[in-house]
Amino acid sequence: MDYHRFLRAQSIMISAGSVVFPFYLLFIRNVGESFSQFGWAYGLFTLMSACSFPFIGRMADAVGERNLLLLYTWGMALVMLLIPIAGGIWAIYAIQILMGFLGAVQKTAEKSALSRQAYEKRHTDIGKSIGHYHLWTSVWSAAAIIVTGYLIDFLTIGSIFYLASFMYAYAGITLAGRAKQLAD
Repeated sequence: MDYHRFLRAQSIMISAGSVVFPFYLLFIRNVGESFSQFGWAYGLFTLMSACSFPFIGRMADAVGERNLLLLYTWGMALVMLLIPIAGGIWAIYAIQILMGFLGAVQKTAEKSALSRQAYEKRHTDIGKSIGHYHLWTSVWSAAAIIVTGYLIDFLTIGSIFYLASFMYAYAGITLAGRAKQLAD
């Protein structure tokens, strides 16, 4: 994949996550009965991510960042469809474990793709390139959060997850376009 396709897809993915994250926290809190359950939910997410990183790092080298990002986008699109119908704290725990794995996939693939792009293009201004990348992904993330704040007044929380599912699927379609190397 080329850098611009990668940047577009990542901006969409990060925006999708930004659409749901503040409201997902409220959703989890409403499903659980205590703050300890909330702590367990996020602890399971983080623990699953930590345990997955070594495996996913090897996978990035074996199958490439594009394939991992496709796994992430389609996996998250599915997870977003499951959240509104989650029937209790144990379902949330299972979703958190799955999201922990997928989050590790995204983080690893993102870092690997940025590193590969910088290495293959022999950038001497790597920091500038990464700063530019984070500028645009963060701008889209901020816009998504602000717009969602207005949308939530007119929609249900469940509809926000469906919107995010669509956005993740769209990011997957963006990535699945004509395969090109990141360095192209």
